[in-house]
Amino acid sequence: MGKTDSYINREISWLSFNARVLQEAEDPTVPLFERLRFLGIFSNNLDEFFRVRVASVRRMVDLGDDGSILGNFTPEELHEEIHRVVISHQKKSQEIYRKIMAEMADENIFIIDETKLTSEQGIFVKRYFNEKVLPNLVPIMLAEDHKFPYLRDRSVYLAIKLYRALKPGKFAYALVRVPSITLTRFLVLPARNNKKYIILLDDIIRYCMPDIFPLFKYDRYEAYTIKVTRDAELNIDDDISKSFIEKMELSLKRRKVGTPVRLLYDSNIPEDFLSFILKKMNLDPDNTVAGGRYHNHKDFMNFPEVGSVHHYYKRLTPVRHRNLPPHDSILKKLRQADVMLHYPYQSFSHFLDLLREASIDPKVHEIGITIYRVADNSRVVNALLNAIRNGKRVTVVIELQARFDEEANIYWSNKLQEEGAHVINGVPGLKVHSKLAWIQRKEGNGLRNYAYVGTGNFHEGTARVYGDDGLLTADPRIADEVARLFGFFKHNYRNDQYKHLIVSPFSMRNFFVSMIDKEIEIAKSGKKAYMILKMNSLIDPGMIDKIAEAARAGVKVQLIVRGIFGLKTEEEGVRENLEAISIVDKYLEHSRIFLFGNDGEEKMFISSADWMPRNLNRRIEVACPIYDLDIQDELKQMLILQLKDNAKSRILDNALSNRYNHKTIGGRYRSQEDFYQYIKDKHQVIMKIYHNPRCSKSRAGLQFLEENGYPVDIVNYLKDGISEEEIRNIIQLTGMSAFDLVRTQEELYRTEFRDKPMSEDDWVKALSANPKLLKRPIVLNGTKAVLAQPAELIDKIL
Repeated sequence: MGKTDSYINREISWLSFNARVLQEAEDPTVPLFERLRFLGIFSNNLDEFFRVRVASVRRMVDLGDDGSILGNFTPEELHEEIHRVVISHQKKSQEIYRKIMAEMADENIFIIDETKLTSEQGIFVKRYFNEKVLPNLVPIMLAEDHKFPYLRDRSVYLAIKLYRALKPGKFAYALVRVPSITLTRFLVLPARNNKKYIILLDDIIRYCMPDIFPLFKYDRYEAYTIKVTRDAELNIDDDISKSFIEKMELSLKRRKVGTPVRLLYDSNIPEDFLSFILKKMNLDPDNTVAGGRYHNHKDFMNFPEVGSVHHYYKRLTPVRHRNLPPHDSILKKLRQADVMLHYPYQSFSHFLDLLREASIDPKVHEIGITIYRVADNSRVVNALLNAIRNGKRVTVVIELQARFDEEANIYWSNKLQEEGAHVINGVPGLKVHSKLAWIQRKEGNGLRNYAYVGTGNFHEGTARVYGDDGLLTADPRIADEVARLFGFFKHNYRNDQYKHLIVSPFSMRNFFVSMIDKEIEIAKSGKKAYMILKMNSLIDPGMIDKIAEAARAGVKVQLIVRGIFGLKTEEEGVRENLEAISIVDKYLEHSRIFLFGNDGEEKMFISSADWMPRNLNRRIEVACPIYDLDIQDELKQMLILQLKDNAKSRILDNALSNRYNHKTIGGRYRSQEDFYQYIKDKHQVIMKIYHNPRCSKSRAGLQFLEENGYPVDIVNYLKDGISEEEIRNIIQLTGMSAFDLVRTQEELYRTEFRDKPMSEDDWVKALSANPKLLKRPIVLNGTKAVLAQPAELIDKIL
């Protein structure tokens, strides 16, 4: 490993990533309410950063330990630099917030405080306060001789000064927690004169102060927002008499009273009041950050949808995979070919459908899955419960130490065990971070394995906003090794060797080092050597050194790293062959894809692991080779589009400047939108229906298509006509004759055509000239067509 100052510091690099999120909030080309959402994401990210990373640095300062710090910093210097950068970002976020508020006002949307309420709005707010807010408030009076109350992690409090106008020298202090967990942070007020108004919960409380403190005779109230962020590190009890779940539950209780690592306060708070709070909390002023009137901008991620269509990103409808039509067996399709799903461009419902099919298939013997994070009302878990109730053996590996999801995972662990699942709470000494599902089915004289290997969690919520990839396969090279890995989860003392899967901490580091070494050998032999590496974080010193070595050897290296990035790209010998970008856009880039030139026979892998010490050394992670050439092409197209991105990519340089990568390459490229269009063009089946809206059979056919989520090109042939060429195409695709398409019950047929000798060509001309003679509905998918009577016959051409 090189010197620590050979790398960009992890914490400072992370702050640079969060600055890219802040850039999205500032970007005037981003829809207005999406900018507000990015401001919320920035705030939420910063909270977690303080809870985890700053807390770790604080411990290093206390212990005098700097062994794990990358970059030319002592712990004290790093702590100071973090606070310098954070203060700068906080000021920037406040400026952006004010600009967004001004732009919202230009759109007749106003966030108003308690001083701007009209009398009618005041009545509305008072009623809401008394009915909803007051029952959730617990005011606490503060005094020098009283113990200072415990402040909940990340909750917003109003620190209140109460006094009388005639006697300002006699005052009291109080504290009220803003109940934004039980109540929405925003109240939409009645519109007036085509203007929309929103007030924050904080200001509702400010407006109604006399109702909170009716026992006192104060007539002046000053309220300043404060918020504490606490150390989120879990200290696991080593009592051998307790189960691991019991230890986790105790550790979670301790986390809630963890050491404060930051006090964020309203910069307008009087100095004496702030000093009082710091003294009572025994907080170092170095651990404080001045902010604005409002904290927890993360709540703006859920701002009420009061805007117009142009205030939001256009929602991209997930595309159904062309090889997974509705009402068909997914397991059968996987026996024919592998399937790769790209979220959020394709639907997570495909995976849910697979679980549901497996849960009722009488030949399915066992289902296994690794759970790191799942949705609150998880349909994945519900499908597993259904499988148990259908008599399937279900094995669930639940990682209890998934940061900030520990409580949810303890809940699901208990729930699944109660229902009869075989629940494995991780692997001793290692976190299980791999994204695996496994289905074992009786086929022929034995058992066949099916598998899912993904880059992201089994979480239907994040699948709508995270860019991830998941491989569905029955290829025994992959599926059988996934089955063996579940055997390892059940019996940790039996660790198999894997020829195809790359599993950390056993072999992943050495494997990817060997792949890079091979590219170095190819480059030294004078041949073309290259690799494209896409991940969320690159901070492992060993892997950074190896990538830099490859660049110096002449390997063309292209890096797409969303977040933490420790490689200095502008060093002599490196910059000539290395390009590094980060993409921050409407979706969170989350997939890990590794492509190696391999002397003309490209090798590609997807993985659950970033290149960080924790992923390569202390976690069960899986990288999976992609053998299907068509899927390789899809993933390579994604990488190519991302490398061409000149709208939302930033250059990763030594200065952490976050310069936009506005390279001129013959047009504007925005990779997320471009890849969606690519997937849409490749997978979306656009159905054409020759439709008569007055015909019940035709309406049933159209309803069938719409309910199954197919885009439909509706041809009202009675109104717009139908050409002879179109009729000949229908005949060819259906295999029917022209006369088979004739409605012989029509009066026109009986009077004009019934007894008339006519050739095939004559009937084509007659149908074109008299569209009412055509049977309906006729449905085409581009390569096949069917007379959809009944509508279910459409299944034949899907």
